[in-house]
Amino acid sequence: MKPKIIPGLATGLLATAAPLILPAASAPAQRPNIIVILSDDMGYTDLGCYGGEIKTPAIDRLASQGLRFTQFYNNARCCPSRASLITGLYPHTAGMGHMNVPENKPGYTGSIRDHSATMAEVLRPAGYATYAVGKWHLAQGVDERQNWPLQRGFEKFYGTISGYGSYYDPATLCRGNTLITPLNDPDYRPQNFYYTDAITDNAVRFLRQHQNADPRKPFFMYVAYTAAHWPMHALPEDIAKYKGVYDKGYNAIREARFKRAIELGALPPHAKLTPPDNSDWKTLENKEWEIRCMEVYAAMIDRMDQGIARILAQLEASGQLENTIVMFLQDNGACAETTGRISNAGKTAGKTYPPLGPDDLQTNTRPPMQTRDGRPVRTGPRVMPGPEDTFISVGHNWANVSNTPFREYKHWVHEGGISTPLIVRWPAGIRADLNGAFVHTPGHLIDIAATCYDFAGVGYPAERNGVKLPPLPGASLRPLFSGQSLQRPAPLLWEHEGNRAVRDGKWKLVAIDHDGPWELYDMDADRSELNNLVSQKPDIASRLATAWESWALEAKAKPWPWGEEGLTPNKAGQKKMKEKQAKRNATQPN
Repeated sequence: MKPKIIPGLATGLLATAAPLILPAASAPAQRPNIIVILSDDMGYTDLGCYGGEIKTPAIDRLASQGLRFTQFYNNARCCPSRASLITGLYPHTAGMGHMNVPENKPGYTGSIRDHSATMAEVLRPAGYATYAVGKWHLAQGVDERQNWPLQRGFEKFYGTISGYGSYYDPATLCRGNTLITPLNDPDYRPQNFYYTDAITDNAVRFLRQHQNADPRKPFFMYVAYTAAHWPMHALPEDIAKYKGVYDKGYNAIREARFKRAIELGALPPHAKLTPPDNSDWKTLENKEWEIRCMEVYAAMIDRMDQGIARILAQLEASGQLENTIVMFLQDNGACAETTGRISNAGKTAGKTYPPLGPDDLQTNTRPPMQTRDGRPVRTGPRVMPGPEDTFISVGHNWANVSNTPFREYKHWVHEGGISTPLIVRWPAGIRADLNGAFVHTPGHLIDIAATCYDFAGVGYPAERNGVKLPPLPGASLRPLFSGQSLQRPAPLLWEHEGNRAVRDGKWKLVAIDHDGPWELYDMDADRSELNNLVSQKPDIASRLATAWESWALEAKAKPWPWGEEGLTPNKAGQKKMKEKQAKRNATQPN
């Protein structure tokens, strides 16, 4: 039986529509707990409940017992997405228009700014306990402690300040405000440390502590897994589950996902599969290595799902599950980056390092680096990923599969870069007959904070520490929880590394790089962005472009730190994608 459908609402609001300001609301009799779970560098169809072959029974259970969004969006990259999620603002307004490096422009400060309030800073004064576990990536590094979790409203934190690193010995690992190692943590020292498990274990630990301390007090927990961000590290028993699954190659898996997503309802029946953007499997060298990369990638997601199952089990055991809003989503599309795919064998042959002691911090997040017992970390296509002495990304071929059926990847703001599943389970707040339904109404990360404040009965403050806060641009998703339409006050907008987009109703205007041409798509008919209508609908394109320019200045997406004519980050990758787009346009009708 196909899941129920909640139709989307095509709004026509543009440009200067006022952002949403949530008034103070009276708290409900029993305020809900809130858990927001964020995964890293995953594509739209990786999850089983969105068409993928990876085993995700816990996440699938959330979907079957709640709402599944098909047109929800992130900001194409980890830092900007996390900034929007945790503050409810567009990333540039929050100061994180790019990454956690200061770039001397108001929208690109490299950390969340003083005039942004985190969800923890809003919910905690209203009586919520606040916990964070996992990846933070919203500060300029270990020296900018004023923007670490405990200084931004969270009562307890276990995780990493940086954005990536070894799953066996992560750099910038913290408990509270203290940098630690897997061997000297006073509270958590498993026999075999694996970061995904550590995130889960500490989330469960915080939930148990909360239940023992004051079970009547509502809580907000932010669980930020690093799976499935490179390096491809996974445990042998999880990798073994996927032996043989990927032997048929990229396009066989891609086509199976596409078919399954349509059957489930995650894609409409008229959806189109974009032309493959991958190598010829039949003539591919290092085929066994490519297979192994995807086996490990799948295993990483599998392990995260096992952890989510344990979090749900703890909620159930404590009697908190029915009144807990659980949200799952992803920070960007699948990652086509080539990190670790070039061999460093010549640099590491025969090399050893002094072992690190229990109190010695892992200082590097990528090679050249060492394992804690002194082995050099290896990269390249002859190195089978998974163990702690390897450091390899999954690569663009499999990223193209993960993003089925969409174009482009992490960094870009075509659908492959910004489309995320959003799954919301809340038995006490979602109309019972809607459980298992798909929601086709477009949504964005900026809506998450607005939604949580709405259901918590918490007004959004005017100031933080005496600094005026900008109003929230997002919309509460509350109407969708009861099958109603969502009235959005303004179009949705994006900028990352010069890549630009605006979506208003069914129309999406999008461009690659700061000087690339605008493309226009009818998202109701062409979600895969294959039929560029910019020459046929010049008035709509011009109207949306004007809206984008107005927003870019107001939200601090412009001025760009690299200048109008300068080189944007990842320019080589942008050039490659523009060349591919030119070839596509030459063979497709306008």
